[in-house]
Amino acid sequence: MNEDLMRAALDAAARGWHVFPLRPGTKRPALHGEKTCTRTGPCAGGHRKWEQRATTDPDRIRAAWSRAPFNVGIATGPSRLVVVDLDVPKDKNSSDAPCGATSFGALCERAGHAVPTTYRTRTASGGTHLYFTAPEGVRLANTAGTVADSVDTRAWGGYVVAAGSTTPAGPYEALCDAETAALPAWLQTILQPAPARPVGPLKLPAVDGSRAALAALEAECAAVAAAPDGLRNVTLNRCAFKVGRFVAWGDLPRHVAEEAFQAAGEARGLTAAECRATIRSALDSSLRTARPREAA
Repeated sequence: MNEDLMRAALDAAARGWHVFPLRPGTKRPALHGEKTCTRTGPCAGGHRKWEQRATTDPDRIRAAWSRAPFNVGIATGPSRLVVVDLDVPKDKNSSDAPCGATSFGALCERAGHAVPTTYRTRTASGGTHLYFTAPEGVRLANTAGTVADSVDTRAWGGYVVAAGSTTPAGPYEALCDAETAALPAWLQTILQPAPARPVGPLKLPAVDGSRAALAALEAECAAVAAAPDGLRNVTLNRCAFKVGRFVAWGDLPRHVAEEAFQAAGEARGLTAAECRATIRSALDSSLRTARPREAA
């Protein structure tokens, strides 16, 4: 038993967060899997997974953590939490690898908001978890790279490691005592699942425009469609910026570029709101900085 880890579990439960044990020194659940379930005890009525067995009951927590120095997992769904995970590059020497904090800060700026003030923790890898209270009656799922590059979220079906836990990579530490803020409405909009789009070849609107502009638009939209998971938003931003010069020169109507990139971004898995914000920002920047055609 480890008194500090038990206290961490009880402190999380006191906030109304449902906790369950993780294997000592790891991020893996300590509860048995379905294949080894004996269908007894808590599973007498059928196998119960970690999300179902997570609890805020102090007696159950004391009984569990008295057996071993378990790390503390927080089941985000039952806890009505949405946790934004700002990851750090695996290769800290790579300047091309996106940083979650930077990506999220840029997203907030494009949305016209400051980075929200809320309860946050530092992860063992040096990243950050931002905790938000989920809206009543809204059931959000986990996301990976949907919000921005190197930004994941945990909600129903997910869990995070609580402050006070420790792994060989380092400890999980609370960075502030702030209350958990409500999930901002603009961020909820991004996290809402986008309606499925029909899969098929990219079709650009039939409009007047220079042949070079339309060829560039088609090529850059194809690049967005082929972007790797961790670089979808960065690719969309870069490609829209490159096409922006044709909009500045009058070779391509802005709404045509916006509609084409919106379709390409959503087809690649980005949300409608994230696509709109990224495309608008990229084109605005391109229009401000585009050189005259003669100098390009």
